Amino acid sequence: MSFRREKFVPRGGPDGGDGGEGASLILEARDGVNSLAAFANRRMYRATKGQPGQGSMRNGRRGRDQRLFVPPGTTVIDADNGFVIKDLAEPGDQFVVARGGKGGRGNASFKSSTNRAPRDKTMGEMGESRDVILELKSIADVGLVGMPNAGKSTLLSRITSARPEIADYPFTTKHPNLGIVEIGIERSFVLADIPGLIEGASEGIGLGHEFLRHVERAGLLVHLVEPAPTDGTDPLHNYHAIRSELTQYDASLGDREEILVVSKSEMEGAEELRQALADATGKQVRMISALNGEGLDELKNEIMERVQKRRNALLVAKANKNAPVAEVVSEVVSDSDEAPKPPRRLPPHLSGATAMLSDANPPRDFDLETSLEKSKSKSEDAT
Repeated sequence: MSFRREKFVPRGGPDGGDGGEGASLILEARDGVNSLAAFANRRMYRATKGQPGQGSMRNGRRGRDQRLFVPPGTTVIDADNGFVIKDLAEPGDQFVVARGGKGGRGNASFKSSTNRAPRDKTMGEMGESRDVILELKSIADVGLVGMPNAGKSTLLSRITSARPEIADYPFTTKHPNLGIVEIGIERSFVLADIPGLIEGASEGIGLGHEFLRHVERAGLLVHLVEPAPTDGTDPLHNYHAIRSELTQYDASLGDREEILVVSKSEMEGAEELRQALADATGKQVRMISALNGEGLDELKNEIMERVQKRRNALLVAKANKNAPVAEVVSEVVSDSDEAPKPPRRLPPHLSGATAMLSDANPPRDFDLETSLEKSKSKSEDAT
């Protein structure tokens, strides 16, 4: 609240400006951000507040919004209630996680013809405060799934430049590893090595949920089955167990496109396992060996073909969703050699009943019903 007090200016009146609005916190998915490590050691983020209004009708400066960059694939979850607020799946997706408060009003804004010297003011509103959980789900075109020690990390190291930890004991991989498989100059896809799954993973046994959530975004699954597991279990039973865990975690994963592969084909019993899997599933089963490179090129080419088909389908679906008008125009152009010309728009004095007025038909002799019938007959003749 302020009043103008200046020499030789009697009754200066109120001149208190309004306060500035507070800044907002915005989460934005951006390419190049690979992890949420920047948020691990900092628990609170506070945007700048708006500046207070001052005399001489000076409004306060509004706060500058603070943008927090996260990797594409980050899910924002409300910490209090547990529901998903926003899924930042694509680069450029953004979300206002906490909106700044509205600035207060100075006494100058209350001035009126009946209230020349208002002493009223309003305080600014408090900004939003929210506790959220940021969960990153790996975005990859292809996900490698299978039992622990099935050869997933070894396969990733053979066909990509990634160097995951590899050892001769299970659960070597503790977190998903990503690699880019390049085929030719312009064709590539992202391959994710999902840590080994066990029975009960869908119920949270071990690190089941931590592993399975990374499979959700993979459009294609490559299921590796080894012929001689180190724990002596049946390979065919292991395959059905992993499929059951995927379906129990998310029903859509059971319908996800899958390539079935027998790894470590140099071992005994690989051919028998391939035939048993083919008979049990009715699918084509490939055999590979990361040791001698058998079947790796064929597997990469098949994956690339399926990934490219999925990408094309997504592009068509996105185009149909975002640009229905363009689709209609393309259909019209394809049906005819030339696009139809839009009808000419007439000015108002030539498109209504007054279009019949002329020197021979002045307004004083104007008959509305007759003119409407004539204009109607002209339009029918034109069509």
